Amino acid sequence: MYDVIKTIAKSVGPLFIEGYTHTKTITYKSAVDLVTEYDVKVELLLKEKLLAAFPEHTLVGEETNEEITYPDKAIYIDPIDGTTNFVHGIPFCAISIGIWEGGEPIAGVVYNPVLNELFYAEKGKGTYCNDEALHVSEAETLEKSLIATGFPYTKFEQGEDFHWVMKSISAILPYTRDIRRLGSAALDLCYVARGTFEGYYEVNLKPWDVAAGILIVKEAGGAVSRQDGRNYTLDERIVVASNGHIHSAIVEKVR
Repeated sequence: MYDVIKTIAKSVGPLFIEGYTHTKTITYKSAVDLVTEYDVKVELLLKEKLLAAFPEHTLVGEETNEEITYPDKAIYIDPIDGTTNFVHGIPFCAISIGIWEGGEPIAGVVYNPVLNELFYAEKGKGTYCNDEALHVSEAETLEKSLIATGFPYTKFEQGEDFHWVMKSISAILPYTRDIRRLGSAALDLCYVARGTFEGYYEVNLKPWDVAAGILIVKEAGGAVSRQDGRNYTLDERIVVASNGHIHSAIVEKVR
């Protein structure tokens, strides 16, 4: 299954690169939530190809679906995860395609055409990047761990999400090697799978942000949960991912 979505993701890569390297028209979903014409173009092209390959699945895309749904057989599409990076010429942005059935991830691809990184996983078959098998880090303590996180667009309102972010950083930062914020949830999860990061957490994510990356972490030997350590589902607002060894420590700090 991942061979099909790998091929589809790579076929859309040239359009992604065109947008990354050319002048873009920028509009706003909110005060700081950017969108470009390439977000829409890439999603429409992905949907066309995915619908032909998986006619029995419901396609749920960030830019062309008016509401979030959770079909039994779903493909969640983020055409450009990390649009702010995409707009500013920062190479941490990617296409994310996650296939879920019965509430469980079945296959996922995260493709960064700028850095030529193609991450993919299928249930029971492991995780790979450009045909190299991946495995999570072996670090066993927060002190030896590099943690990733992100900041929600709702920070602009300085409401509940903003205060949660500030409190969680205060709670976990002093106990870690350091924290990084790259600006792409999909890639943050992939970098946990690769062992670049030992852990990752974030609030106010949408299904298309994490649908592929969750499986990529799990198939690399990592763990994914809710803020309280229980099983993560796509309607949860907070995700915690790790190499497994430090998972309970992260949960304890951000609970």
